[in-house]
Amino acid sequence: MKETLETDLKIVRLKLSDQVYQRLREMVATGELAAGDFVPSERELMERFSVGRPAVREALQTMQNKGLITITHGERSRVNVLTAGVAFNQLDDIARLLLSSEPSNIEHLKQVRHILELATTKIAAKKCNAQDIRDLTKLIEMQRAQLGTAEAFMKADIAFHTRLAEISGNPIIEAITEMMLTWLFKYHASLLLWSGREETTLSEHLAIVTALGSADINGAVCAMDDHLNRSGGQFAPPVNS
Repeated sequence: MKETLETDLKIVRLKLSDQVYQRLREMVATGELAAGDFVPSERELMERFSVGRPAVREALQTMQNKGLITITHGERSRVNVLTAGVAFNQLDDIARLLLSSEPSNIEHLKQVRHILELATTKIAAKKCNAQDIRDLTKLIEMQRAQLGTAEAFMKADIAFHTRLAEISGNPIIEAITEMMLTWLFKYHASLLLWSGREETTLSEHLAIVTALGSADINGAVCAMDDHLNRSGGQFAPPVNS
């Protein structure tokens, strides 16, 4: 018990670069460094924090890796606008690893998608306007133009569902939808399941848009439910040959 307590109370000294990163992150969190602001120069940061250039550079690289700033060669670094998309991008690598290492997680993600998209469609049916319908219709035609090109067709599919999520007015829903579909399609690319089903996908998208355009909430949700039930079986982990 005593040994456990001593371990819990042990103080770990942070690297200088980690300390600089934490200070910079705090400056962003408090608004001292706002979106679009230039990040102080390396020399300014060295003087401010009394550290060497390597610690500053490593801290700035960590800031960029986490999507907080953008470092451009030959120019001053700038603070990024923080969005839900930036936040979820930080999960990309670990999510892909999680899905590839445990196939059952794909089924879990499909279930989350189904729940989210049905709810999103219900919200969209109440809020969509004429411009939204025009945009969705145009995206269907753009997807139709990609028939025969699997990767482009899949990207167009993501664009359609993401635009529908945008109608909700909730940027977190929009970001989750786009990222979730990107992860799912990662495991769709190796399968030959689009063949002969592209037209069905397009027809289902059109049915969703038609119901949205008529402010038919139940019709839109049912059309999305049918679409997800049919397409859900297409997502599966790659099979190693």
